[in-house]
Parts: sequence; C-alpha cells; structure tokens
Amino acid sequence: MEKVTVVIPNFDGMKFLPECIESLRPENQRAMVDYEVLVIDNGSTDGSVEYLKSCGWVRSIFLDSNTGFCHAVNLGIKKSKSPYVILLNNDTKAYTGFVQGLYSAISKRKKCFSVSAQMLMWDDEMLLDDAGDLYCCLGWSRSRGKGKPAEDFNKPCKVFSACGGAAIYRRSVFEKIGYFDELHFAYLEDLDIGYRAKLFGYYNRYEPTARVLHYGSASTGSRYNTRKTELSSANNVYVIAKNMPIWQIILNFIPLLAGFITKFVFFCKKRMGLQYARGFVEGWKRALSEEGKAHKVKLGFKNIGPLFKIQVELWMNLIPIIKDGN
Repeated sequence: MEKVTVVIPNFDGMKFLPECIESLRPENQRAMVDYEVLVIDNGSTDGSVEYLKSCGWVRSIFLDSNTGFCHAVNLGIKKSKSPYVILLNNDTKAYTGFVQGLYSAISKRKKCFSVSAQMLMWDDEMLLDDAGDLYCCLGWSRSRGKGKPAEDFNKPCKVFSACGGAAIYRRSVFEKIGYFDELHFAYLEDLDIGYRAKLFGYYNRYEPTARVLHYGSASTGSRYNTRKTELSSANNVYVIAKNMPIWQIILNFIPLLAGFITKFVFFCKKRMGLQYARGFVEGWKRALSEEGKAHKVKLGFKNIGPLFKIQVELWMNLIPIIKDGN
C-alpha cells in the first residue's frame, strides 16, 4: 500500500495542470517511497476533465461544481488510504526528490503534523516564493523568504504553519483536530489547520530539499485582487476568533487593532479598502454565527502549555514580519 497520496485540487487549471502532473511521474520523482496521485476536480470546464481521464496512472474524482479548496482537499484526504498526504497546488512543478524529501522529513518525527516544501518563483527559480509561513500578534501571516534568494533558506527549521500549496501532512492527526475548515472556502486555511495542530501539541516544519516551482495566485489572477482581498480579510478575523481564547484576544487586542488598521490603510491605497472592510465584517459575522461558534476550538487544561508557546511565537515573529513589510 502507498505511504503517500499526493492530492491536487483543480479548478480550470489546464494551463498548468499537465506540467504539474508530469513532474510527479515515478520516473521523474525517483522516490524510494510508494505514492499515488489523486486529483479532485472542482467542476472544471476548460478541458481539465478530458485531460485527467487520459492520464491512466492518475486517480481522479470529478465534482459537479467548484466547492472550494478546503472541501476538495478534505475529500482527497478522506479518500486516501495512506498515512501521509501531500497537498499540491495545480500551478506547481515538482523537482525530482520532492515526494521523498517531504516523506523523509515527516516520517521520523512523531509530533510533526506538517512539513512545508521550498516553493520557488516560476519566473526566477533562484528566488523564494515560500519557505513555510509565519504568524504574529498583529494578526498578520507571511510567507517566509518571499522574493529573497533561495540559497539563504537551505536549512530545515520549525515554522508556524506549512503552506498548503506544497506540503505533507500526517493523516492521523486530522482525526484528532479536525480537517480543513470549509467555512474558509480558500485562503488562510493552511494557517488555521497548522495553528490548530500547534494548540494540541504538534509542530510544523520546513524542508528545503523538497522543492517546487510555483506560478502563484493562478486561480485568482494576481497577488492582490478584490476576490482574494475580501476572502483573506474575512478568514484572518475568523482564524483569530476560532483559535484564540478570550484572554489571548484581550492580551493581543492593541497589536491586533493596529494590524487591522494598517492593513485597511494599505488596501485603501490599492483601491481595495471597501473589499477589505467588507471581508472584515464578514469574518466577524461568520465567527459569531452558530456555525462559526461550532467550529471554535475547544481548549482545556492540556492546551495551556501549547497556548503559551504559541503566544511567545506570536511576539517573536513580530520583528521578521514587520521587517518584511506588506
């Protein structure tokens, strides 16, 4: 039986999908671990379905409509039988050793929930797109090393959360902490699941030997756009409301307020202030709804240690995140 399932969510990604799939062929990966590739297609109409049906070695599940990233990957995780699951964006191209690198990094560490790959910029593979994600008390998340030389990030390390665009996860932990929150639809769902794992005593890592090229924002068109801004704003509020106990929200109230105001001004300058504000309101509505309250993480005495470790990390990540800017 396969040790790893590579789950690829796809929605109208025919522009990138063939190169992504081809890079995962066994002869290209040369992995010592057995793995399979599973594509969850979210109702594509651009030829993706026909292409996937022609790939006999790839397992595919075809949905009637776009149910969002979270539903697609949850379905893929639940349909897999392997102890480890790699989530991979359709706008990526995996280097040789990608699968093996992630498997080797997680399989020998029992308390490791996820491992993030080294994601390189499509137009310049010498520069980083993501080396794991950071999160701080301003309520800001950042891709480590974005735009910086990849050679400066060649050491494995712990990170706040793995980027779900190219990361491996320990499947058994999902049964303990829950799956990706489908109220997110898309964006920050990987921060949320990594945060949740940390609350229960697990940790997340970055592994530079597992590398992929990443086009970036292929599904929405750019790094900053109205759809992404609104979704990210709402999800940012929701992540805080569901993962932080009241005392921690109060403790971080001033930096969180400063963070949201700064972001609002930033997006106003990009003429997307309305979308950011709309997302902010939507995030609180979701968090305070009956459905949102049902998703709030239930914390007890056993979570006290992890909570204080997370708080220290939220403070420590403040400097590198501010230094990187928006």
